[in-house]
Parts: sequence; C-alpha cells; structure tokens
Amino acid sequence: MELGISLFRSLRLNIFIYYFLTVSTFLGGLHYFLAVVQVENIFVLATIFLSLVVLSGIFISKLAVDPLLEYVKNLQNLSSETLHELNLPISTIKSNSSMLKKNIKDEKTLKRISRIDVACDMLEQRYNELDYMIKTQTLQVVKVEIDLAKLVEQRVEFLQALYSHMIFNLELNPTHIFNDKIGITKVIDNIIDNGVKYSQNSKIIDIKLYDGTLHIQDYGLGMDEVELLQIFDNYYQGNTNMQGFGIGLSMVKRFCDINDVKLSFKSQKNKGTTVLLKFKKI
Repeated sequence: MELGISLFRSLRLNIFIYYFLTVSTFLGGLHYFLAVVQVENIFVLATIFLSLVVLSGIFISKLAVDPLLEYVKNLQNLSSETLHELNLPISTIKSNSSMLKKNIKDEKTLKRISRIDVACDMLEQRYNELDYMIKTQTLQVVKVEIDLAKLVEQRVEFLQALYSHMIFNLELNPTHIFNDKIGITKVIDNIIDNGVKYSQNSKIIDIKLYDGTLHIQDYGLGMDEVELLQIFDNYYQGNTNMQGFGIGLSMVKRFCDINDVKLSFKSQKNKGTTVLLKFKKI
C-alpha cells in the first residue's frame, strides 16, 4: 500500500515538473521567435509549435500511463499467482474431509467436519470471486444461459448452512436468462446476506421469482427515505454495529448497471426491505 502511494506521489511530481518546464519552454520560444527573431511566417511557426505540443503530449501520456500499467500488471500477476496457490489447499481440504466422513460415525465429530466443509465452501466462493475479478479486469467475463430458479436454490442451500437459524421461503417460477453467472451469484449472495444481517428480530426471508423479477424480502430493520438514498455509497452501513465493510450494495449496483439488470428497493423502517432484480428473459 505504501509503495503504491509513493508511486503516485512521485508520478504526480514528475508530471507537474515536466508540464511546468514544457509550458515555460514554449512561452520562452514563442517570445524569442516573435520578439527577437521576428518571424513573419506565422504558418511555419504554428506548425513547429504544434509539432512540439503533440510530441510533448505523447511524452506526458507515456510518463503518466506507463508506471500505472506496470503497477496494475504487477497486481494482476500477484492476484493470479495467489489464485493458483489457493486452489491446491482448497482441493486438499475437501478431498480429505470427504474421506474422513466415510470412516467416522460419531455425530459430534461429523458436525465438526461439516463446519470445516462450510468454511471450505466459503473459501472456494472467495476463490471464484477473485477469479471473477481478474477476468473482469481483463474483459474475459463469459455470459451464459442461466436457469435462474435453480441458481437461487443453490445459493439458498449454500447460505442455509451458514445461517441455520434462518427460514428461507422459496416460490420460484422457471426463468432462464443470459448473463454473467458468477456475477449474478455474487449479487444474490450479497442481497440475501444483507437481509439476514438486518433481520435481527425475524428469522424469515421470502424469495420469489416470477415475470423475470427476483424478489428478496426480509422483515428486519428496514430503511427510511434518507437511508435509501445512501445505500449505494461505498462503505455506508445503516447499522455501524454490523460486521462487514459496507461495499456489497455498491458492487451490486455497479454489476446491475453494467449487465442490464434493473435494481430497485422497497423498504419501511422497522418493517423490512424488499430488493427487486428484474432480468431480461430469453
């Protein structure tokens, strides 16, 4: 982090110095040709200075962009290497956990192994998210046909293991869409996760899918009009006592805007919130 800040500070200083020297040189040269040499052919003079401006612009752009490209490239390489190294321990944990469960009959031990499985699933989810982020940066995201009802069922099954105290009521009509599956998965997970976190006095989450629209409704704290205007701000949290970084809904909105998904909210204070995702059906 400190290296990145130092890089940008140095870059800013270099650009400022070069820009100051370039402008000073141009003004000095212009004064010299007009006042001292007294060049009368303005077209030739304009051509010379235009060429110098273009060359200077090219140099400044290289000065500004090349270090940033190198910095981003290094970050991408680090992410790719980290992603590769995560794959082996995740696969090892899952395979060994599966082998252990075959030979163990004790219920308490099996529950402990199940918790390990859940934690491993969470790691695998983060692995997929990191892989997704790398692909979005390199424009390699692939859109596919998605059975949305089936995907919602799978995400609820996964989250049920994390939130065993919650009751998820599902009413899902068959719906097929063409979109980014990993991105949609992240969106669904974020919205349901928020619903659970802000349902301190309720254990029910209703999830309905019909007419190409996914409705995710909780009966928790809810939001007033002022809070609804702020929910997409980075790091905003309606309740500062909640765990998390407050960036989930910002990411959700950005994904929906890019991928042609209409996102809307209905909420009442102390009555709960409904999130609506309207998709284009195929």
